[in-house]
Amino acid sequence: MNGSLSRRHFLQAGAAGLAAGTLLAEEKKDLPKLPAQPVRVGVVGLAGQGQYNWGQLAQTGCEVVAICDVDESRTGPARKQFPKAVFHTDYRKLIEAKGLDALLCATPDHNHFHITSAAIEAGLHVYCEKPLCHTIWEVRKLRELVKKHKRISQMGTQIHAGDNYRRVVEMVKAGVIGAVKEAHVWVGGAWNGNGKRPEAKPVPKGLDWDLWQGPVVERPYAPEYVPFHWRRYWAYGGGRMADMACHHMDLVFWALDLTAPTKVTAQGSPLTTETAADWITAEYEFPAVGKRSPVKVFWYDGDKRPKQLADLKQEKWGDGTLFIGEKGMILANYGKRLILPEDQFKGVDGDRSIPNSIGHHKEWIEAIRTNGTTTCNFDYSGGLTESVLLGVVAYKVGKPLEWDAATLKCKGVPEADAFITKEYRKGWEPRG
Repeated sequence: MNGSLSRRHFLQAGAAGLAAGTLLAEEKKDLPKLPAQPVRVGVVGLAGQGQYNWGQLAQTGCEVVAICDVDESRTGPARKQFPKAVFHTDYRKLIEAKGLDALLCATPDHNHFHITSAAIEAGLHVYCEKPLCHTIWEVRKLRELVKKHKRISQMGTQIHAGDNYRRVVEMVKAGVIGAVKEAHVWVGGAWNGNGKRPEAKPVPKGLDWDLWQGPVVERPYAPEYVPFHWRRYWAYGGGRMADMACHHMDLVFWALDLTAPTKVTAQGSPLTTETAADWITAEYEFPAVGKRSPVKVFWYDGDKRPKQLADLKQEKWGDGTLFIGEKGMILANYGKRLILPEDQFKGVDGDRSIPNSIGHHKEWIEAIRTNGTTTCNFDYSGGLTESVLLGVVAYKVGKPLEWDAATLKCKGVPEADAFITKEYRKGWEPRG
């Protein structure tokens, strides 16, 4: 096994972990703290964003004991980094082998739900890349599963751990710019296409195309899908909005304590059945919560940007977020912030009420060790992802949507149901 642990040794290690008190499949009222040995993690998806993730895990003190990828041609760096880890091409075999405390999923969007739900039901704690799932229904189901099985969860919105986001959240919550009733969020670029399904080609050596497709209704392999441009295709991704809104709208959700929207309207380039949009703009209406008034949130991608940037003479500002309050505005991105008007807010900044992060991945590992909490658990990040994906649904339907979050229904728009969930390949239909 190329220097890896044997299957028998791996199973014995799993049994030893159970004897030491590590919970795997058993559901308990209260999760005990794990023993002193490192948290044992399996990683599914090893290249691209997956490589970033296992690189971060290597700094947390956990032990990566199992790794998995359907494309063996892209596994070299991970196998070199973790020579003792058992390697699989099928995530189901990785989970069935046991010996794990947790699983990290860094695959394309269309496989997030099946991999992460299987891990939860096997008793594992879970980390899943954004967007949490491919459809709203899948997100809601994951939220229910992680609550039922009392697992520690984290979605991969790594910028949530950034210092700049924390200072902006502090200022908004402290009322520095007064009550916020409007926020604008934008990113450039697009994951778009020509509206056509690409030409079928032979499957390259080392790639298990059947497993890469997973639950998607079967279609022939094309190099346009793998390894990187799958985001352009509705079958596997959700375009620019599904890709980036969970990062940028996270700042607005966190700062304003947003819940589910009640209404969403979206426009964009002409809809195609195969490839994602050249651009989308969306308007969300969020209800009042506690002392906070109703809020409107606007999304822009592609070449669209809020007109307020020109009004503020901030045309050169890149991707970002603009909070508009009764007393002023905050313009922010991943690494910087600007309070406007500048002369009025000179010297004003956050109050450091939100502690600095120990690291997005380490936060998850430490929460597993101590039965603690994470800031991007599936309840919080699930609500964020459902709202993001609802914007994509509104674009596809082309009508204003009145959203009933409790039932996952759009009032008077039954055609939205087809985009709230999806058709699954035979044999991959999810339970429930």
